[in-house]
Amino acid sequence: MKAPAAAWALVLLPFVTSAGATVSANDDTGTRVELPRPAARIVSLAPHITEQLFAIGAGDRIVGTTEYADFPAAALAVPRVGRAHSLDLERIAALKPDLIVIWGSGFPPAILSSVRRLGHPVFVSEPHTLEDVARSMQRLGVLTGQDGSKAAGEFKAKVDGLRSQYAGSTPVRVFYQVWATPLMTLSGRHVISEAIALCGGRNVFADLVPIAPQVSTEAVLAADPQLIVTAEPGARPGQALTVWARYPMLAATRLGQFVTLDADRINRYGPRLADEIGVLCAAIETTRARAFK
Repeated sequence: MKAPAAAWALVLLPFVTSAGATVSANDDTGTRVELPRPAARIVSLAPHITEQLFAIGAGDRIVGTTEYADFPAAALAVPRVGRAHSLDLERIAALKPDLIVIWGSGFPPAILSSVRRLGHPVFVSEPHTLEDVARSMQRLGVLTGQDGSKAAGEFKAKVDGLRSQYAGSTPVRVFYQVWATPLMTLSGRHVISEAIALCGGRNVFADLVPIAPQVSTEAVLAADPQLIVTAEPGARPGQALTVWARYPMLAATRLGQFVTLDADRINRYGPRLADEIGVLCAAIETTRARAFK
């Protein structure tokens, strides 16, 4: 059921501060980040953070970002200060940011500690739920003096619409393949598992403890998913799922249900995530129609 607009406003209320006052918001670790004024020079250390900042109208404040921050097109002009799992700390310091926004699990703890030692305010982005993605945009809006409620509200409306559309649907067994060798998936602790559930799917490995567990081929065969999903940049199918054609007894193979999502959308906690969840829901609905016709 879609939450009333008034209820959503109450969720966001604690992060709103008065104009001209010190701005503050909690990051995703619960740490309070306080600035004497809205941030004007931001270092954004993840593609999804850069997307969120552009979505709330603060893209022109970004003075440094990471290698794969390529959306929107304007992000390509932002200087690069990091790559996967590594950062140029000297260059970050030279940019004199008044706010650093970093993906908590995107870098080793030692790097996060090094970033904190630079002495600039640090906001850790680590969404655990789809609602957290909307909350992040609202909080970053407060810290940048922008109105993040519009982008946050649009994201949440799309997610809530999908949740309502597929509520009560016959469950479809889904295996989400993160990696082929070793064979890895996602547990129920991951945002993508929440997305599968709101589409009326059931993550066959939701009960595993690690957030990205390694599984065996035998375990997948035993779970007998009706749909197998993976993700690649641009949704371009590769060879990752072809191995399952060897197992005609597998429900997904019998139904011909193998789907490649756009990794740049489904794996980033930005506004486009909601759109790609719609693609996932459509794939699950197609599988449902084939499995239960």
